[in-house]
Amino acid sequence: MTVSSQGSGHYVWSPDVAAATMSLEGIVTGWSEAARRLLGHHAPEVVGRAAADLLVAGNTPEVTGFSPAGSHEWTGKAVLRHRDGHHVEVSLHVHPTLGADDTAEGFLVTATTAAVVSERDRTLMEWAYTQSSIALSTYSTASGAWQPNAAAFGTSPYPDPAYASRADQGLLRRVRRVAEEGEPMRYERSAPAPPSGRRSSWIIELWPVRDPATKRVVGVGTAAFDSSEQRSARQRLALLNEAGSRIGTTLNVTRTAQELADLAVPRIADFVSVDLLDTVARGQEPAAGSVAAGVILRRVAHQSSTEGVPEAAIEVGALDTYPAFSPPARALAGGKPLISGVQDPDFGRWIADHATRFVRVQEYGIHSVMAVPLRARGSTLGVAVFIRMEGSKAFEQDDLSLAEELAGRAAVAVDNARRYTRERVNALTLQHSLLPRDLPRQAAVEVAHRYLPAGTGAGVGGDWFDVIPLSGTRVALVVGDVVGHGIHASATMGRLRTAVRTLADVDLPPDELLTHLDDLVTHLTWGSDSLAWYEPDSGEVGATCLYAVYDPVSRVCTLASAGHVPPIVLLPDGTAQVLRLTPGPLLGVGGLPFESTELELPEGSLLAFYTDGLIESRGHDISLGLERLREALSSPMSSLEVTCDGILKALLPESPVDDVALLLARTRALHADQVAVWALPSDPAVVADARAQATRQLAIWGLEDAAFITELVVSELVTNAIRYGAVPIGLRLIRDQTLICEVSDASSTAPHLRRARTYDEGGRGLQLVARLTQGWGTRQTPHGKTIWAEQPLPVGSP
Repeated sequence: MTVSSQGSGHYVWSPDVAAATMSLEGIVTGWSEAARRLLGHHAPEVVGRAAADLLVAGNTPEVTGFSPAGSHEWTGKAVLRHRDGHHVEVSLHVHPTLGADDTAEGFLVTATTAAVVSERDRTLMEWAYTQSSIALSTYSTASGAWQPNAAAFGTSPYPDPAYASRADQGLLRRVRRVAEEGEPMRYERSAPAPPSGRRSSWIIELWPVRDPATKRVVGVGTAAFDSSEQRSARQRLALLNEAGSRIGTTLNVTRTAQELADLAVPRIADFVSVDLLDTVARGQEPAAGSVAAGVILRRVAHQSSTEGVPEAAIEVGALDTYPAFSPPARALAGGKPLISGVQDPDFGRWIADHATRFVRVQEYGIHSVMAVPLRARGSTLGVAVFIRMEGSKAFEQDDLSLAEELAGRAAVAVDNARRYTRERVNALTLQHSLLPRDLPRQAAVEVAHRYLPAGTGAGVGGDWFDVIPLSGTRVALVVGDVVGHGIHASATMGRLRTAVRTLADVDLPPDELLTHLDDLVTHLTWGSDSLAWYEPDSGEVGATCLYAVYDPVSRVCTLASAGHVPPIVLLPDGTAQVLRLTPGPLLGVGGLPFESTELELPEGSLLAFYTDGLIESRGHDISLGLERLREALSSPMSSLEVTCDGILKALLPESPVDDVALLLARTRALHADQVAVWALPSDPAVVADARAQATRQLAIWGLEDAAFITELVVSELVTNAIRYGAVPIGLRLIRDQTLICEVSDASSTAPHLRRARTYDEGGRGLQLVARLTQGWGTRQTPHGKTIWAEQPLPVGSP
């Protein structure tokens, strides 16, 4: 747009102004090129003609201030006829031309299709610009000067008329771009603010100002709108949204409290502390409802905008007593958040009563405090205290509302963590009570073990292991894993471990024991809903188990697997290999057989039994885990305990995602000087010879004091084998930590105790054996049965 002056006090805003001169009689005396463009007539066609001929017939101009003989300007509107016949509506402005005697000699007439702006209108426009409540400013590309209106001073992004020297460089860059590119832009600017204070923000609209005649950009116009409230609202929503992802990332009470403090500093406060009721911090149930005034709290977390948290008067983990008039105690008692500070007399009393706190307040200029109770599910857990120091403005109601929302979310997360911790401790206590505490002493193997519960929110699981002494110095090594996690898996693990021990006492072979265990799991699964122990959503039902029996006399290890990961054996020569067993189905599948595998092991072989949590990972497959375990097992270690720790360190992350059970067993062997064996014919006369041979062997071992009882046991067991058994018959004595007498025969019929009547000739032999020994029993063998009796070695025996 161009602004053309048409005399004193009047301006025409038009892209083009047509001009002509006229005599006092109304005859056209001059014609401009702009007039030709407006009406299409060339100068020779108009000059000398009456100006009225250009008017549309019957149209009289509407004029203001007209005086033909006067010397004043006048304006009006008229409808003119274009050369081609169409009508052109114009605004007229008539300027008298004056002679030496100050009388009119003619007229200068200007016409434009745009509206005529009067001086009054122009002044009104200037007033609107200068008095606008919107911060407005223009920038001249020629002089580089800024012309702000009154609203653009002080609280706006335009600090003073010398703006160019102090301007935000980002805004200046955008002004230059608008001037160069001629396109409007938008810029958002925020003023610096204290760490915990609200920042003033503006949205600035920028547009190019062009010369109407040349269309060239001659300046940049700007309008600034205060967006502080909108920015604050966006930041609040963003903070609450961030709280959903940053608070409660772990099921740990202390960590959750620290996450609240970390999030609030410095965006809400300069210092934040989180104190919990001591009962809550120790994992106990919180108090229902509000807390009575005057309370003992434990500091669990705090954070500061100053490195090292120097403002803290109470260390993390320490207890502090809050008097009834203190802001934290008042918030807890009332169950509502509150704002306090230096203007509050109770705040002053609270500070003065604590020497360290008084020093911190004076040193750091603490002047404003918010105390927000942490409440969840109708219970009070503790209190969060927000503090602002020198340089930050006092808390307002909006700050309190925001802190209350954050504290509410944190309280739920803290309560979830507390509940999880309590349940996890209970579950772990149950699980550890079901696992063996001290493994029994036995001669067959040296053992070491580790059990690690999952380090994630999965909870406890059903992994277990066991070492069970068997007759004849043999030992059973067991490891198993119930599918799923949680209290049900732990309870089922306890049932299975008990069942395995019961079946082991019967001395069943590994494959038969797993068959009976499979029947039990099937019964637990389908027998009653109240006994449901698996997780239906997991898509798996059952348990795995590996059962092995090692005999130190024969050095034979017999193993059977129910879907369990294979063991690894490290031979004395340093060779480590995965034992390839015939895998059976998972326990609980039912109807499928199990198969035993036998292998003879050199003395000093190391067997590694474990659960899948040790070798499985999302980052690699089982084969890689087995290879890493084999390498770790082969590394030289000073003891089995050190080997256990080395394996866990090499294979597991800091926080395992699954339970892990590890059982290491180094085999021993009973040598020929500890075992004596005789083959006996099926002849009653051989009983006396068997007693004599046993007595001679005891003398060789220096166990003469055990001869009397041993003779009675040998006599009874050999007699029973000859009378009720079948050939071949064998007698074996084993000297280890105890003295064991075994008699075997080819019959599978097992003897049992019975009450003998007064005149019965038999039935008292096994009763006598049971009375004289510390234990006796029967086990089935592939070729019949073996009856054994065990007695302690005499005191002082070698």
